[in-house]
Amino acid sequence: MRDAVLVATFDDDGREIRGGSVFIEDNAIVAVGPAAELPPHADRVIDARNLVLLPGLVNTHHHFTQTLTRAVPGAQDAGLFDWLVTLYPIWARIDAHAMRISSALAIAELLLSGCTTASDHTYLWPAGTSLDDQIAVAERLGLRFHAARGSMSIGQSRGGLPPDSVVEDEGAILRDSLRLIEAYHDPSRFAMTRIVLAPCSPFSVSTDLMRESAALARRYGVHLHTHLGETLDEERFCLERYGRRPVELAEDLGWTGPDVWHAHMVHPAPDEIAHLGRTRTGAAHCPSSNMRLGSGIAPIGAMLHAGMRVGLGVDGSASNDSSHLLAEVRAAMLLQRVAHGPGALSARAALRLATRGGAEVLGRDDIGALAPGMAADLIGVRVDTPGMAGAAVHDPLAAIVFTTPPAADLSIVNGRVLIERGELLGVDLAQLVAEHNACARALLTSA
Repeated sequence: MRDAVLVATFDDDGREIRGGSVFIEDNAIVAVGPAAELPPHADRVIDARNLVLLPGLVNTHHHFTQTLTRAVPGAQDAGLFDWLVTLYPIWARIDAHAMRISSALAIAELLLSGCTTASDHTYLWPAGTSLDDQIAVAERLGLRFHAARGSMSIGQSRGGLPPDSVVEDEGAILRDSLRLIEAYHDPSRFAMTRIVLAPCSPFSVSTDLMRESAALARRYGVHLHTHLGETLDEERFCLERYGRRPVELAEDLGWTGPDVWHAHMVHPAPDEIAHLGRTRTGAAHCPSSNMRLGSGIAPIGAMLHAGMRVGLGVDGSASNDSSHLLAEVRAAMLLQRVAHGPGALSARAALRLATRGGAEVLGRDDIGALAPGMAADLIGVRVDTPGMAGAAVHDPLAAIVFTTPPAADLSIVNGRVLIERGELLGVDLAQLVAEHNACARALLTSA
């Protein structure tokens, strides 16, 4: 890529290079700087004169299959617990075809929004569905994928929130978790697929499953993920059932540390944030979902100050209702300003959450920055558009966040061009949308 309007590296020095270029060999970045300082010849040259180049964005929390249940009547104006109770029976009818189609749609939307790495957290597994299908779809579309094997084991008859029909036997959960680790987990640098163990939440799994999942994950060197501290309802549930606040419960179960990240973390107490920072526990901040469900505003500034690892997540497409990661960057910036004033989160700091921050949350040191030796994951955003007019001339990087969230004009993942001139290569989007909508209609009809 030559002669970009700006190359925003997000490297350790935070370099921003006007008229910069990026040189890639195979799946790695070799050089970043002015074109005159880079190798003069390449097998292929991409003209970046109208683009801002930056690292591929990292999505740390999603639920791909929820694209099938966006804006469902009855769930549009509900808080988390009522929203879940409404949607659990619908999600229980998802079959393998619907899982593949919804995953493909979510991944396509993520890629078009500038995301190159994502973690998905699926925790309902109706008969015939498996994480293998989502891994195959991510591999086909070229997304770098942290596949979280979610689970629920405590149904309503045992005091949990989900209906008994959607929970699994804990022995089966652990056996399948081990199978997936052995079949797919790649700990190597530039890995395209990693497995995460992810019991769903304190109100849907047992403490035994949480402990055993943590032990299994640490035996094999995989990371841990769950929902935690999302709502005050969850806090009341944990206090009534366990006599512990959600973060206290997680700590008791061994769910803190540099191999753990929690989704949402809207309601941690100051002393809990301090402890999570000391243990380098991570958080996936999901601002649009938290606003949509009325969950609250996560204390991102305090988390970062304490030393927590913090990234962004789009969350489920039934609570967002989008998979647009650049839109989430803007939402994160604006929501912190609502709570703490206009200096609470800058455009660059919000973008850092989606790049370096997300990489740190997923435990990766090979993505999230444009620098020699890093993975060849980068995006280009056009700044010669009507939506950027009057902004890009002043600060082209901030313009990406302050203006209407744009789509990626260029996306390269692991050295492979996936989006060029705004087109997602090798994907018939019209057909994908039609098939997805047919699945969504059938799902609601059957429910």
